Parts: sequence; structure tokens; C-alpha cells
Amino acid sequence: MWTRRQSGPDQPALSRAAIVREAIVMLDADGIEALSMRKLGARLNAGATSLYRHVATKDELMELAVDEAFGEIAIPAADGPDWRAAATEAARSFRSTALRHPWLASMLGQAGLAYLGPNLMSFSERLAALFAAAGFPEPSRAIDTVMSYVIGISTTEAAWLTTVARSGETETDFIARLLPAAQQAAAEHAHLADSFGAPSETAPEEIRDSKFTYGLEVVLDGLAMRLPPRQPH
Repeated sequence: MWTRRQSGPDQPALSRAAIVREAIVMLDADGIEALSMRKLGARLNAGATSLYRHVATKDELMELAVDEAFGEIAIPAADGPDWRAAATEAARSFRSTALRHPWLASMLGQAGLAYLGPNLMSFSERLAALFAAAGFPEPSRAIDTVMSYVIGISTTEAAWLTTVARSGETETDFIARLLPAAQQAAAEHAHLADSFGAPSETAPEEIRDSKFTYGLEVVLDGLAMRLPPRQPH
């Protein structure tokens, strides 16, 4: 797909880039299941046949959309003094992108980083350079470790926010409505009951951010223990 040339005359406004942009708008609004080539063609005032001149299948369209989203992720330069701060910035940028595009993390949860698009390859290369500069002998293992955590928690968080959005309520109101049922379900489980006490005064987004940060720090602590000792000059 990444090397195949687009063929055939078409409307000037219809291009692979325009198709992918509109697909992402639809994905962000309604999710993967709601996207079809027919609906996308209708949004673009084009028939499905016209779309297939640029994108062969819906699977290809999803790969293009994934790669477009990866272009939004910021990876710090590898020559910085603090690899942990750089890795944290990259992880946070990925999480922000995944929450803007709730379908992204679930796609990666199915296929991992197996895509070969230019933005994803650049993302992986910059991460590899960062971990190599930090002294990891196998940067790909560090990448896999960090991304497995970030993709996993982002998938869960994006699914939660999608559920909240579909309720039509704010996250705070949604939690408040569900809390009595959660307290009742946890009443006979001592450790869980403590987790479902009075409503927290902390904003839900701050709680989610704190959970993300805690887990990421644990992952980076573990990786730091695997770093070979620095050789004296």
C-alpha cells in the first residue's frame, strides 16, 4: 500500500489524503464499526468505486488512518540529558493522541506496532534512538515494554470516555450516578469497598492522569534497573 501508485483520473478534490482525513472525522465521532466505504463515499460526494481507486480496502483505510494519527505524536530528540523525561513526554503525547482518537489504541491492541506507514516508522525510529542513547543494548525491547503499557491503559481509558460520552453526561455526573450501584456490589469485598467510598473531590481527569503517571513510573523504574552500568571515560 505504501509503495503502490494511485491510478486513474478522479475529482480534483478527491485524493487519498482527503479520504483519510474524512475517515478520521467519522472514526472519532462514531467508532470503527460505523465506518464503511459507502458511508465515507457519501460524505465525500463520491461513489465507493471512486474511493477504491485510492484505497483498496477498509483495512487499508484503517492503516492509513492509524499512520495519520501517529503523525500527531511528539517524540523528543535523543540527545537530551534525561531519557526518562523524554520517554515520559513521548508516552504522554501518545496517550493524548489516543484519547483524541479513541479508535487508535484498540487498533494497535489488535495489531501492535506491525504497521509500516511512514509516520509510525518515524515514531519507532525516534523512540529507538532515544533508548539507544540512554544505553539500552536492545532498544526495541524497551519500546515494546513502554508501548505495551501505554497502549493497554489508553485502550481502557478511551473505552471509558467513549461510554461516558454516549451517556450524554459529564464524567463527574456519570460517576456519581453509578457510584451507589458500585458501592452495593463491593459491599461484601473489604478491599474493594475501600475503593468505592465517598465521591472523590478530585476531578476525574486528574485521577486518570495520576493513574497513568503511576503506572508509567513503575515501568520506567523497571527499565532503569536493566540499564548497563555506565563505563568510566
